[in-house]
Amino acid sequence: MKTEKNSFAAIVLSAGKGARMHSAVPKQYLMLEGKPVLYYSLLAFQQSVAQDIILVAGEADIPYCQERIVRQYGFSKVSAIIPGGKERYHSVFHGLVELKKRPSPPEYVMIHDGARPFVDNAIISRCAEAVREYQACVAGMPSKDTVKIADSQLFARETPERKYVWQIQTPQAFSFPLIYQAYQELIEREAQGERYPITDDAMVLETICRQKVRLVEGSYENIKITTRDDLKIAHALYAKK
Repeated sequence: MKTEKNSFAAIVLSAGKGARMHSAVPKQYLMLEGKPVLYYSLLAFQQSVAQDIILVAGEADIPYCQERIVRQYGFSKVSAIIPGGKERYHSVFHGLVELKKRPSPPEYVMIHDGARPFVDNAIISRCAEAVREYQACVAGMPSKDTVKIADSQLFARETPERKYVWQIQTPQAFSFPLIYQAYQELIEREAQGERYPITDDAMVLETICRQKVRLVEGSYENIKITTRDDLKIAHALYAKK
């Protein structure tokens, strides 16, 4: 897919097995008001500034995603469904490599967890605006709770000032060349035996490039469905909407 100036692509991650859900069906394919959880994430990006969507799924789930989600619901911006990797960050790198193959790769990319069905155009638009200015940004919300940093024996070591503590969400948006270079270096270092406790995409830039990442307002409703309790909350949120 040929992209334009200031073009955006999205990588939507759907390769997780969802062990904490204790379900034979991965969490992103569980039903939320009659449609798979993943449907709602793809719908948000289908209706957004993103011009190209890469869906990263478990290899065995690719036919299901193609037939029962992408084709059935007409997600025309999904240009490729590719297999994920061992860890989340491997799956992200697979998506970045797929975009790099384009005749004209995007200028910016948004990375989103398919198990966050309540992302909306307002959140995506705020991330798009911020990444143009800062080159790297993540959606999130200030913590409502006091947070304690524990030591190795589970005693409270320190209490960070709450106004500086944010709960991080997705999407996370980046300059494509910047995040691709950072991920490529991460994978190369890993091949040489180095290991990093990477839990989100911003950490890759922070660790490899020492890049500052801007925090952008997400939504307290932009929850990630990880447990059965989360699914109950999702049904309640959907009913409210």
